[in-house]
Amino acid sequence: MNTSELNSFIVILIYGSLVLLSLLKLTNPLKVNRKANFWFGIFLFLWSTFWMDEVLFLITDSTVEFHSLFLVKLIQFFTPIVFYFSVLFYTNPSFTFKVTDVKFLLLPVAFLICLVLIKLGFFTPFDYLSIILILIQALFYTGYSYITIRRHQKKIQQFSSNTEGINLNWLEYIIVVLFIVNIIYVIYNLLYDPKSLNFFINTVFLMVIYWVAYYSLKQKEIYPLEEKQRQELISMNENPDEEEVKRKLITDEELIKIKTHLQSTMNSQRPYLDSELNLIKLAEMLSVSTHHLSYVINTGFGKNFFQYVNEYRIEYAKKLLKDTGSKFSILGIAYESGFNSKTAFNTTFKKLTGQTPSEFKKISSDL
Repeated sequence: MNTSELNSFIVILIYGSLVLLSLLKLTNPLKVNRKANFWFGIFLFLWSTFWMDEVLFLITDSTVEFHSLFLVKLIQFFTPIVFYFSVLFYTNPSFTFKVTDVKFLLLPVAFLICLVLIKLGFFTPFDYLSIILILIQALFYTGYSYITIRRHQKKIQQFSSNTEGINLNWLEYIIVVLFIVNIIYVIYNLLYDPKSLNFFINTVFLMVIYWVAYYSLKQKEIYPLEEKQRQELISMNENPDEEEVKRKLITDEELIKIKTHLQSTMNSQRPYLDSELNLIKLAEMLSVSTHHLSYVINTGFGKNFFQYVNEYRIEYAKKLLKDTGSKFSILGIAYESGFNSKTAFNTTFKKLTGQTPSEFKKISSDL
């Protein structure tokens, strides 16, 4: 099989995989992140259309004219904004469209106008203007999506003690890879023969698609299903130092009272050993509101919820690591201390102590 035939096979795999994954996301068998998965499914379908002309060429054995896929080219320009909408609903499932959100359509409309001008013969299909506009839109919405995910990652640390399954890291990595690949592709379109890069680009895209399939299908519900709890968590600011801490939610006396109760509960009942501990559960144990508890942790301890809980977990893990008679492995200690994976345990431990758990255990045993 030569390179050309292999590339054709990869194109078929890409198109078929994207269409199948799109169907799975739209039907959403697990019924999680419903709005986000709906938009992500549409994004995947639109993404698949970028290989439609190559698939049709393989089927008909003749080059597909630009005007034949004109309607497909029209809707393709909405791909970046649809991706952004999926990110928006992953990070805020209660988001509703407002009149002011019409601004998101400005770039796609500009592209549609450009495409109509191409159709009318003012520009050739591969004119520099079209390529530059595609690049601008891709950069804008992937960049905006990346910023949205980074804000989300800060926000979830205000209410979750384990963020691995809900931090949307997989989307962040995909954005970075697509950003790099699109830059390379556009530069080659402008300066070189794009056909020479097709095999490399398609191979990378196929790997990215399988990565997307694996992580998107295992993505669990990010926020609680109960509407009131979800709204409480979504309304939290990702940077409490900037807003919430500057204004007093409770009196200093009440703050000290809740702070003392919190410390007492953490030391006596050790709720941090529950890997599913979140702000809602801890607030219920203390019989206070989630906003008040978050305020106490942010103001009284100068930390977010994630940092506060995991410091207790690391201190508990240290005791287990120092215990020479312990039969727990590093993974066992991670689970015993309230972490839900060895990766999260190692990362948090190294960040707080400057050592890996294995290094800490070895040094402790040598003393």
